[in-house]
Amino acid sequence: MLYDTLAAGARRDDGLDGVRLAALEDTRWALDLLAPVVFRELLDPRLVPGREREPWYSPLLHERREEQRAKIRAGFARRLVGCPDGEGRAFLVSVLLAARENDWLLSQYSSYLREVSSQVAGWSRDEAAVLLRCAADITGGGRFAEALDAALTAAEALEPGDLRELEPCLLRASAHFARVDVPAGYRPSLARRLWTLLETLDEAHIPDGLLPVYDTWAAALRDRTTTAPTPELARFVRHLAALSSPRPSQKWRRTCVSLADAALARDAVADCLRGLAEDEPPGTGPAHENPLVHQNQLVHQNHGDLARGIVWAAAVTGGPETLPRLDALALRMGASTYGAPEELKLAGAAINALGAIDDPGALESLWRLRAKIRNRALRKQLDTAIQAAAGRQGITPAQLVERSVPSHGLGADGALERRLGGHTARVAIEDAATVRLTFTGADGRTSRTAPAAVKDGFPDELKELKALAKEVRSTLSAERARIEGLMSDDRAWPHGEWREHYRDHPITGVLVRGLIWEFQGEDGAWRAAMASEGNPAQVRLWHPIRAAMDEIRAWRARIVDERIRQPFKQAFREIYLLTPAEEETGVYSNRFAAHIVRYPRLYALFKERGWQANFLGRYDGGHNGEARGEFGGGRWRACFHHEPADEADYAQYASTDQVRFERKDGRRWREAPVAEVPPAVFSEAMRDVDLFVGVTSIAADPEWADRGEDRYLAYWRETTFGELTGTAEVRRAALERILPRTKIAGRCSIDGRYLVVKGELRTYKIHLGSANILMEPDDSYLCVVQARGKGQGTLYLPFEDERLSLILSKAFLLAADHKISDETVLRQIRRGA
Repeated sequence: MLYDTLAAGARRDDGLDGVRLAALEDTRWALDLLAPVVFRELLDPRLVPGREREPWYSPLLHERREEQRAKIRAGFARRLVGCPDGEGRAFLVSVLLAARENDWLLSQYSSYLREVSSQVAGWSRDEAAVLLRCAADITGGGRFAEALDAALTAAEALEPGDLRELEPCLLRASAHFARVDVPAGYRPSLARRLWTLLETLDEAHIPDGLLPVYDTWAAALRDRTTTAPTPELARFVRHLAALSSPRPSQKWRRTCVSLADAALARDAVADCLRGLAEDEPPGTGPAHENPLVHQNQLVHQNHGDLARGIVWAAAVTGGPETLPRLDALALRMGASTYGAPEELKLAGAAINALGAIDDPGALESLWRLRAKIRNRALRKQLDTAIQAAAGRQGITPAQLVERSVPSHGLGADGALERRLGGHTARVAIEDAATVRLTFTGADGRTSRTAPAAVKDGFPDELKELKALAKEVRSTLSAERARIEGLMSDDRAWPHGEWREHYRDHPITGVLVRGLIWEFQGEDGAWRAAMASEGNPAQVRLWHPIRAAMDEIRAWRARIVDERIRQPFKQAFREIYLLTPAEEETGVYSNRFAAHIVRYPRLYALFKERGWQANFLGRYDGGHNGEARGEFGGGRWRACFHHEPADEADYAQYASTDQVRFERKDGRRWREAPVAEVPPAVFSEAMRDVDLFVGVTSIAADPEWADRGEDRYLAYWRETTFGELTGTAEVRRAALERILPRTKIAGRCSIDGRYLVVKGELRTYKIHLGSANILMEPDDSYLCVVQARGKGQGTLYLPFEDERLSLILSKAFLLAADHKISDETVLRQIRRGA
């Protein structure tokens, strides 16, 4: 009988035996109901050991258990609704005593515990002591939380004198709370209640578990509380751990400053932030003795609030070293697309803290993070932080971003020089994609490798210069992506503002001076040029979709004639106009539907181009893929639908579908007809989708035809030599201007969708879309797998295009086919020649 078992265990000779026994006696009815559950009795004679594998066993066992639970709930409901305070208190004591035999009770009947504990009164010190001791004996995190909730309710009802005598029980419960992995949903409120009770007993007390025991990032505060505990320091640490929101109130910040100064804790906070930004996560050693510490996890959820409190305390009390550490922490915790929840919360705290600091360096950090962080939630927080900072300055977020581009100390020529002994080190932007660190000696010779005198004599300065070159390279890349994103945004700048933040900027200016711009004259007309003349009113980025075809041809001719290499494809940019078929479908485009693509590469390309997408796979929501990219300054969004084309757990191939458009309406997105999408937005979005399909389609794989029977082979044959896409059309236009300048010009001609190359052995047709090859006269297929970018030497190209480089590489190879030594290629050529 459960009563007898619990009564025997209640006799401990600790002064509380009478409380326990009286409670058990008063609630025999509840113990009788719970006995079968506690002892796991089976209520049907057929349910005996050895019969577990019978097909009828599990359903019948479940049925009997449900009947049992229903009986217990009905019994509790009859007796506990409006029960006297004494019986309610006895019920709670008895259930917690029974839970030491089987703590599963607390998860099954937690609602009754919460209901009774909230309505009864008259708690005695001894009853509260029994509840706290019972709670401290329960090991399951969630079940311990239910028991502690009831025990704290009793303790909170006591008078101060009785509460003081309860201190040993509270300390024991606090120590257990620190060791048990309490679920995140319970932890903050329970911690606040438990620590408040302990604070009333000892202002200098810092509860067990509030500071992590092993983690090095908390060592500065932990050591202070161990060696020199004070009430001021305890209040400060408790204040840090009380922060549970991503952005604290102004009151919290003001209190934080005053408490940090009273505790003389500014240096300790700065050291903790350094640890969060730089320390390695626990991997081996004593960390594994703590069940709350996991390998490669810097901050456990139990200490997440404290870590965020440290981040904000450093932001409101720290010095100049705070900004780079917040930047490093945000990047460290937020660089992964899918991070642990606590890591993402910590990254968000660092981002929000940077956004709250009125310092140009903070804005530079946010700008850099914006280019590196891909997590959707963190990007939203970055946008919010930038918008808040812009609002404080009375400008738009876009203006803030362009004004926050760091110069890294470079001069107007995009270079920085430092004297290192007898050498001059120079960090310089050479073109839109190249940043170099060079060293020039007294004899005037320049080297890209640091001389031994520099390595040995100036190691710290050399390390700093290498880091600077890396930062400049990162900023240059991010600026190139940002300015290319402006191609879909019909935005104009006052000429003075454009000149200051674009043309004359040491880094942005390198990109700007290689682009075509439109300048508005006094007559209101826009004129395209690569440099401003006179004093135009406004400036905007030139897009070929607004230009006549003759103007586009003229710009392409000038770019090639002057051998200008634009930072991104502009004069030769693809244009995508609305087709009659798209006007007829109304709200979607099927232009790039029904392609078979390599999905892992497609997903990677989404991320590279800044699109957000779910990952396809065999799980809920994993069958319908939708990638979203924002255009037009964030006012428009394109949605590219796709789905798995195979049955793998994680899709290897996908089938493409519709492209739809949405317009931002306040905080929501609403679908819009394609006819209402601005031409530049439509063209840029479809250009991205064309890139996704063109790069990842299996039609671009020259070896696919050798796979034998394959369900995608028909698609490959139809697409690999099919009609040219917009990208391939531009590739043809570029080739028309480049080929006459090459040494193989006499052997090449362009015929429709092919570059025709006349070799010594055969004539070849290279498809301008897939770069695959057919051989005349029978159009037999030639498989050539060659390292891209090789074969055409240092041939000038007006823009970066791997497929164009590959086509030219194959053209140079086949024009001299009699020199080919690869037997696998030669056998194909000779067959049928």
